[in-house]
Formats: sequence, C-alpha cells, structure tokens
Amino acid sequence: MLSVDVRAALSARLPVVALESTIIAHGLPRPRNLRVAVELEELVRSAGAVPATVAVLDGRAHVGLDADQLERVAADPAVRKLGHRDLAPALAAGMSGATTVSATAFLAARAGIGVFATGGLGGVHREWAADQDESADLRLLARTGITVVCAGVKSILDVPATLQRLETLGVGVLGYRTGHFPGFYLNSSGHPVDWTAHSPEDVVEVMRAKDVLGGPRSALIVANPVPESEQLDPALHDRVLAEALEACRAQGVSGQGVTPFLLDQLMRRTGGASLEANLAAVRGNVRLAAQVAVAAAAR
Repeated sequence: MLSVDVRAALSARLPVVALESTIIAHGLPRPRNLRVAVELEELVRSAGAVPATVAVLDGRAHVGLDADQLERVAADPAVRKLGHRDLAPALAAGMSGATTVSATAFLAARAGIGVFATGGLGGVHREWAADQDESADLRLLARTGITVVCAGVKSILDVPATLQRLETLGVGVLGYRTGHFPGFYLNSSGHPVDWTAHSPEDVVEVMRAKDVLGGPRSALIVANPVPESEQLDPALHDRVLAEALEACRAQGVSGQGVTPFLLDQLMRRTGGASLEANLAAVRGNVRLAAQVAVAAAAR
C-alpha cells in the first residue's frame, strides 16, 4: 500500500527515498526514536525528495507512512522485526512489524522506488566458518535492483568476508568520495574499494549504466563514510568490540541473538557514543540518498 504522497510522487516521476523502520522500532530508545524518524523524513524533504518509510501494519505492507502510523511504529512494543522472509507470514497473520534492510529493499523495489537509505548493512559474521551465519541482506540485494546508500556493514561483522561475498554475488560497491570501505561507526574499515563516486551525479551515471547493460538485477551499494569528526573513537571501538565479542562467547549467545547483543554491548560500554556515531552515519546517508534520487529524477 502506497501512501498518498509516495503514489503521487512515483506517478509524476518525482524523487523518492525509501527508509527502513527497524531503526525506529528497535534501534533507538523511546521517545527519541520518533524524533529521529521525523528528522530523517524531513532531511529527505529538505533535499527535494519524498520520504517513503516502509513498515507492515495489521497485515498490510506500507510504503510511506503518515504521522499517526510513524508514531505507532515508534511507540508500539508489539511491533515485530521483519526481514524479507518474514513478510509473507506477517501479512497472512495480520501482524505488524518494522522492516529490516532486506524487507525494506524488497518492498521499495516492488513499489518502483530506486533509492534506499539505511545505516549499515548486515553481512558475514565473524564465526562464519563454525556456524555459517550470514545476513539475509546479501542474497536479497543480489537479486533486487535498488541503490542502497549506507555506511558499509556493521563493524561487528567480518568486513573482508562480506566484501568478498558481495563480489561473489555480483553486488556493485561504490565508495562515496573514499577509496576505502566505511566501517559503520568508523570512517574507514581499512579495506579498499575498487570504485569511487565523487558526486550524486556520478552515482546516477553508474545506475544508468547498470540499466543499459541489463542482465541480472542486483543492488548498487553506495558506501558513504561517517565524517571523521563524528565517528566513534577507533581505539575505543576496537577495545570495546573485543570485550563484547568475549562476553558474547562467555554467555553462549549465538545465531540471530549475536548482532543485537553486540550492538547493545557497544552502546553500553561506550556510554552511548556508538549510538551517536550510528545516527551521524544515518543522517549522512539519508542526505546523500535524497541528493542521488533528485539527480536521478532530473535525468
């Protein structure tokens, strides 16, 4: 179900930016989560594009939320976390849920939206050799033709293995004004990227070339680093992450519980500094995604 604003914008070929809702429902403390949700939508509007926050409410997929719906996602503790694989059961059961990267990308692309902004992607977990734990984001992006502006993958993951997996899956990666893949909380992960875009127009040219080439549909990742002035202190990040990984092993946390456990540990052990770096990255990604969408619409 498209909101009135999103439907009108798509019909008129105006720029639209998809936004995930998991950060609202599960990534931020209340009531700050609602303030951030409103702020992110306003960042899109101020750049000349239309925001399309994605969520499932009472068994209906929504691409674009009104003020009441946005508040409901932020305030209702019963709102579940939905990946792509959860969409069909949630719709069939009449459930409500916030969408992750995989679910948001899928629904946005189905609606005809070409640009999606998020914080960090999921990827290959550090203990992959033992449990083969890999985010559903990767395979979904390998078959969904949408441009995703992000700050890389979450730094708790195995970054080089994730980059290798993206290459294997044929998912394109552009560094935005950087020769290195961002480190989510950090400006750089230390791993190089093969291609760099220096402007929103550069990104649009790559999007256009992908369309001209045709072939398998896959996402284009625009890896936009958080500014050094707003990143988490690298030494603090490395120390706290090592402690969190040890705590994870000691407490026997595994599977889907690993990511939320580590992110919570980082937030607690950095006194909230990791959360502020995350939000700085998300704001930058939303601004850039809106600029890309505007440039694409102008073409």
